Amino acid sequence: MSLEEKVKQAAEALDAHAIEMVKWHFSPESGCSFWLEWADKQDWNPVEEISSFADLTRKFPNFQDEWLRDLQPEVWVPKQYEGKPFNIFETGGTTGMPKQRIGWEDYKIDYSEFSDTLNDDHFPRNHYWLMVGPTGPRRLRLAIEHLANVRGCSCYFVDLDPRWVKRLIKNGQGDQAKAYMEHVVDQATTIMKNRQVSAVFTTPKLLEAIAERFEEEGSTLYDAGVRGVFCGGTTMNPQYTRFLTEELLENKIGFVPTYGNTLMGLAKHKPMGPEDKFSITYHAPQPRAVLRVVNPETNALVDYEEWGRVELTTLTKEFFMPRFLERDEGMRRPPIDPYPWDGVAEVRPFGAMQKKIVEGVY
Repeated sequence: MSLEEKVKQAAEALDAHAIEMVKWHFSPESGCSFWLEWADKQDWNPVEEISSFADLTRKFPNFQDEWLRDLQPEVWVPKQYEGKPFNIFETGGTTGMPKQRIGWEDYKIDYSEFSDTLNDDHFPRNHYWLMVGPTGPRRLRLAIEHLANVRGCSCYFVDLDPRWVKRLIKNGQGDQAKAYMEHVVDQATTIMKNRQVSAVFTTPKLLEAIAERFEEEGSTLYDAGVRGVFCGGTTMNPQYTRFLTEELLENKIGFVPTYGNTLMGLAKHKPMGPEDKFSITYHAPQPRAVLRVVNPETNALVDYEEWGRVELTTLTKEFFMPRFLERDEGMRRPPIDPYPWDGVAEVRPFGAMQKKIVEGVY
């Protein structure tokens, strides 16, 4: 099947999925109270008027993050999930009330699918992983452990509080932020020296700090037994990506950049080749989630290889979130054979070229 045929097939599958999810969330027997009450205030009927994903992008306004901050979690419970305890996951929260998303099985589905993209040589089964990152209220902790378990692995954890690090940096307390980072690196390297760890999940800056600690002691991550690395975080430009893969990982350790969050799940990256020049492109887990790159003023799609703001639509039975404008920007990239829908490249914080962004340990 040609790429053009695959693109057409994927678009048709997305249209069918969008129709199904809109019917689910806007039907009294299955929808949550928020969307049913929202629909009652509109002069149009989503169930009758959404016949494609394009209809959804035209008819629905941007989802407001205040809804996830201000409203109690039970307003998001679909009718058929009532009475079933839910997980509460948070995102952001650097200042004020964080956004909260509830869920049941979505994170397991997202990360089980991601497992199929991993190379067994770099992420051997029946082994041990280490996650150095935010646990606490984030869904990431459960998701990474689930991903490890799917592959027959168990996972060690070193906790990280990115809210505290950002607060220290904003307050000009760089020495304390550095001390906290050293504390995290101490814990990570202690585990890696005393336990068999073949895969590490962390942020780019922490990966660099951990590698430097081993170098100071005359060793490398590869010598420590690491064969695969997941790197989560927004800003990994081509120069930094080349540094990570060629110098820190020595072109011997598998490198899997990740882009995901509590609201989307986990996007898959295009396998990098020489033609990519270390430019990372991510493709959303469509049709469960859709990423578009839009003009921040008009909300229209930008052309391929043009920069724009990242817009996320989440379409699962547990959670419906249309046209949420992320705090990220990126380049729109065309569909590819493994993922025949648009990709988002070189993701970075929105407005990063116009203002200073505090990313802390990311």
